[in-house]
Amino acid sequence: MSDILILALIILFLLSLLVTIAGFALYSGLLSEITIRTGSPPIKNITIAYKYKVGPYKECGAIFTESCSIGPKLNCIGVFYDNPNTEPAEKCRCAVGSILSEGDEQPDEELVRLYEKFGFKVFSFPEVTHVVTTSFPNRTPISVLLGVYRVYPQLWRYVKDRKLCAHPFMEIYKDQLIYYMCPLARQSDFSVPEIDDGEKKLQGGEESEEDRQTDITGADSCSEVSSVSHTVVSESRETSLAPSTAPTLPDQEPRDSDSQSERSGVAESEDSGSSFEELDFEPVKGQENEDGPQVKEATGTDPEVLADEQASVGEGEE
Repeated sequence: MSDILILALIILFLLSLLVTIAGFALYSGLLSEITIRTGSPPIKNITIAYKYKVGPYKECGAIFTESCSIGPKLNCIGVFYDNPNTEPAEKCRCAVGSILSEGDEQPDEELVRLYEKFGFKVFSFPEVTHVVTTSFPNRTPISVLLGVYRVYPQLWRYVKDRKLCAHPFMEIYKDQLIYYMCPLARQSDFSVPEIDDGEKKLQGGEESEEDRQTDITGADSCSEVSSVSHTVVSESRETSLAPSTAPTLPDQEPRDSDSQSERSGVAESEDSGSSFEELDFEPVKGQENEDGPQVKEATGTDPEVLADEQASVGEGEE
């Protein structure tokens, strides 16, 4: 009898435990209705204190805990820039922190300095008119996990089916609710400076690679130009040297000068012939062979015949 009582108590305890777990899960939002809509955002323009992280989103809990411990009365926020279903977990980027002020309210300077002391940075998000949004209960610690597994698949399906340009995904923990929001405009204004710096570095790397290719191409083009110019110069030199080897009019000038010198030589020989007749000059033996042809060419007669004629003229005078 005692054994049956003990067994009944154990069964009752297990049933109570199961009912408690089920009730806790239901209270946390296990069966809560999820209504996704497009409309006005749940918040206005905000100023946040955040920490930027690259890595699996499941490791962001430590930053949430740290941020809540610094400002326990502030609303927490998480901005997730990548889809973990399409991007590797180690490349997923997020910014996690707390909302310092909303709307026209100015953030507390002491609180700002406190967050900055622990390594947080301050940034502001603008107010947008249209977002894709929904809410989920934030009643227990497991509400966050239930929201991840229940809300995000429906949210992604809603955006994909309607072909909306909605990003980044934001979680705002406010008034025991988790607001999920994706802006439909001014998405770049929701990127913290680390996102812009990372994209600039990525683009700079691509541009540098293109610059290196351009430099190589430029070097090739310069070398081609230099080779072409060298060929042109060499060809121009060859063309400039070509006329010197071919016979041209200036090459005939020496011949004309030679003919002129020959004519002047004939005239001089005629003058010298007359002087021979007048002065009876006997040429030097060394010059006899040189002047002989010129005399012959000038008078048209042989010098011996000319000498015989002169002798006969002398005898006649005697």
